[in-house]
Amino acid sequence: MRRRAEIPVLLICLVIVTTSFASTVTYDHRAIVIDGKRRVLISGSIHYPRSTPEMWPDLIQKSKDGGLDVIETYVFWNLHEPVRNQYNFEGRNDLVKFVKLVAEAGLYVHLRIGPYVCAEWNYGGFPLWLHFIPGIKFRTDNEPFKAEMQRFTAKIVEMMKQEKLYASQGGPIILSQIENEYGNIDSAYGAAAKPYIKWAAGMAISLDTGVPWVMCQQSDAPDPIINTCNGFYCDQFTPNSNKKPKMWTENWSGWFLSFGGTVPHRPVEDLAFAVARFFQRGGTFQNYYMYHGGTNFDRTTGGPFIATSYDYDAPIDEYGQVRQPKWGHLRDVHKAIKLCEEALIATDPKISSLGPNLEAAVYKTGSGGCSAFLANIDTKSDATVNFNGNSYHLPAWSVSILPDCKNVVLNTAKVNSVSVIPSFMHESLNTNADSTDSIGSGWSWINEPVGISKASAFNKLGLLEQINTTADKSDYLWYSLSMNIKGDEPFLQDGSQTVLHVESLGHGLHAFINGKLAGSRTGNSDNAKVKVDIPITVVPGKNTIDLLSLTVGLQNYGAFFDLSGAGITGPVKLNGLSNGSSIDLSSQQWTYQVGLKGEDSGLPSGSSSEWVSQPALPKNQPLIWYKTNFDAPTGNDPVALDFMGMGKGEAWINGQSIGRYWPAYIASNSGCTDSCDYRGPYSANKCRKNCGKPSQQLYHVPRSWLKPSGNILVLFEEMGGDPTQLAFATRKMGSLCSHVSDSHPLPMDMWGLDSKTRRASSPTLSLSCPSPNQVISSIKFASFGTPLGTCGSFSHGRCSSSKAHSIVQKVCVGSKSCSIDVSTKTLGDPCKGVKKSLAVEVSCA
Repeated sequence: MRRRAEIPVLLICLVIVTTSFASTVTYDHRAIVIDGKRRVLISGSIHYPRSTPEMWPDLIQKSKDGGLDVIETYVFWNLHEPVRNQYNFEGRNDLVKFVKLVAEAGLYVHLRIGPYVCAEWNYGGFPLWLHFIPGIKFRTDNEPFKAEMQRFTAKIVEMMKQEKLYASQGGPIILSQIENEYGNIDSAYGAAAKPYIKWAAGMAISLDTGVPWVMCQQSDAPDPIINTCNGFYCDQFTPNSNKKPKMWTENWSGWFLSFGGTVPHRPVEDLAFAVARFFQRGGTFQNYYMYHGGTNFDRTTGGPFIATSYDYDAPIDEYGQVRQPKWGHLRDVHKAIKLCEEALIATDPKISSLGPNLEAAVYKTGSGGCSAFLANIDTKSDATVNFNGNSYHLPAWSVSILPDCKNVVLNTAKVNSVSVIPSFMHESLNTNADSTDSIGSGWSWINEPVGISKASAFNKLGLLEQINTTADKSDYLWYSLSMNIKGDEPFLQDGSQTVLHVESLGHGLHAFINGKLAGSRTGNSDNAKVKVDIPITVVPGKNTIDLLSLTVGLQNYGAFFDLSGAGITGPVKLNGLSNGSSIDLSSQQWTYQVGLKGEDSGLPSGSSSEWVSQPALPKNQPLIWYKTNFDAPTGNDPVALDFMGMGKGEAWINGQSIGRYWPAYIASNSGCTDSCDYRGPYSANKCRKNCGKPSQQLYHVPRSWLKPSGNILVLFEEMGGDPTQLAFATRKMGSLCSHVSDSHPLPMDMWGLDSKTRRASSPTLSLSCPSPNQVISSIKFASFGTPLGTCGSFSHGRCSSSKAHSIVQKVCVGSKSCSIDVSTKTLGDPCKGVKKSLAVEVSCA
């Protein structure tokens, strides 16, 4: 009886505990205010469907370890409501699970509902069925659109409320976003834009989430909506009210990759400079877009021509591994900024000039605390400045952070974090493989029919726009026309060559004449439209023209982007090359087929009785489905599929699409640099790599999709390739490096000590193998003096200590991690009076 009496008491205690965590989230002119306290918040974007549920906990933990307070994600309408009123919140779409995992890690969430997201995502995140609602006009003062937008937004808000995920309910969500970058294009919508934004703001507020709402890139965001900044730099941004905090919702950590494009890279020194400048000039909330970019699985890419990889040069790479030194240096930046938090939230900065392109910002607390930021925004010249009676060296394009207004704990241009050179190791997957690194020898195949092969085909006069015809159920639409050639047609006279002229809105096409491929053409990310003249041979009697039109992700950005069409809208003509005569086929009766026969026959899952393995495996032929079985690579390292040797298509593993592949699309030979100067404003075309190579050769295969054996790989090869050249590769660490100057700021963990101890200490070079079961196995390079180069290409300078290599070897080899004082006392003094540094490259095994 006594135990029974205790149960209600226990339940009451549990209720008290679970409800006591409810937070009040507001804002003032300085910051987001949580439970009455201003906060300096560091955030990072992770989009839940661009990774897998199995990856989420590790991604979130690495984000926390990197110094983040908040995880930011869009909500993807077309994933969650692919059919009107039919919802999907399972697997990679499990938004609630993702938010709860963030909460379990002790982090906050910024939920960017939109529901327009842009995000290089197919159709900007809108479901295609929305396009077919009578009278609808997207993102403007249009009643049908507003009704659907409100319905979905309310659906998401209600889901979050039911799970008690808003901070006002004790959950992690402290912010929500409505609309997205509308201010970039609202002028195109004329007078209807302003009432639409006012309506969207009011609608969001009416949903009563208990947390603030934001609009990014919306200078006229009505109160109480906070307008925020997106871009490579936001230090000069000012909110539209002196009652709102300065917030940065998208600090672009790199840029996205396009098929046919080179690989973008943003140096961490520049990214760190942008972050420090933002907080220097009054910012208190900053978000990386992306912190983990991930992968565009299935047909989720937009653009068009956005690649399957959405790595974004982010601090956590596409495979879920930390990218060094970007992750580590930004972690150090976050620590330095948090050391200044008490002063940052206490007051506005006092900004003063220290000289041309030199600036100081000072924050002081009421109790006498002081923090300062010293910036050199010159793009070429270093400088020495006097501040508070002390002298400070400021490299060009850098910010020094002084939590006590005296001692520099970090300069953004001085990277005191390890660098890692990743490598991909090709492995044999089974004993029946043709070679040591191929997938397997047991290939079977099915030919996709050229032209019309499905009972659902239909006839129409004239040429149909593709998206309105397919509703994006498939990348593919067949246009087929049969015609009789008598031999006396004008375009055949005088022995002239017949030319098929085709014009398309994009994004590509393959032309078949009498079942044979005659020519192909694709657009690109700058111009999706296609215009092509293909020499063809026709024969007397019946001739068939089959045009396979294809899309590579639908438009996701711009005013009226939903009206950007695709497909062969003409004209389509047969021209005589020499006599100038032609016949226009555009208005004739064409037969149409949406999608491929193989798509309807379930070939992506591999489950069909039509697969054959005889006669010889067809190679370098268009429109072929391939299938093989394979064993998973051993171990737990991330896995990629190397598509070199293939053309273009889509791949499925155990029925799940890893996305579109297109290694045949080679990037331009121009625009790349061997080295990248971080100094000066960054743009998407700066610091490009991978010229003259496939834009994307490796494609992420999540480990959770693989079984130890008996896996099924299915390919649809559109252009022609050799599947026996395919290989799986595992991502491993190649080299681990660090380069620290003897004049580096002291480690921030020294700030727990008194000032005398801090002054007596030396900078430290630290190395740690990334995997728990690895140790440092060898020292590839070690030099103390004036070493040159970067990780993977270090070399000795004129000044080099003879003791450095043996000291590093003694301290580090055989250990998981090691630390070395970067000082002449430890490493000797090979050249007195010269500023020295220690560069080390090691291997882990």
